[in-house]
Amino acid sequence: MTTPDTANLLEDAADRIADISRADLQIMLRRAALRLRNAAAVSMDDDVEEVLRDLAGELGMTRNDTIGYIVREWLEKNTYLPVHELDEDGDVDGSA
Repeated sequence: MTTPDTANLLEDAADRIADISRADLQIMLRRAALRLRNAAAVSMDDDVEEVLRDLAGELGMTRNDTIGYIVREWLEKNTYLPVHELDEDGDVDGSA
């Protein structure tokens, strides 16, 4: 993720509330309100919810971010979305 998500920004602001400007706090709160207003709940069976919670914990992501990640991976693997292309000169993890 290249930019911090809204939840992280709000948590950071809460940790240093005395240092945050009123304008920055207003922006963060409006973003949070917009995300809450536009959030659509996706309900799953209990066994799927349990696996999602475990996987989200392993990946260090939220439940919704994990669902988005899974859907994106599925769409890419089934050629509904183009696969992320790696830069030839970029760093990669692992070994060949």
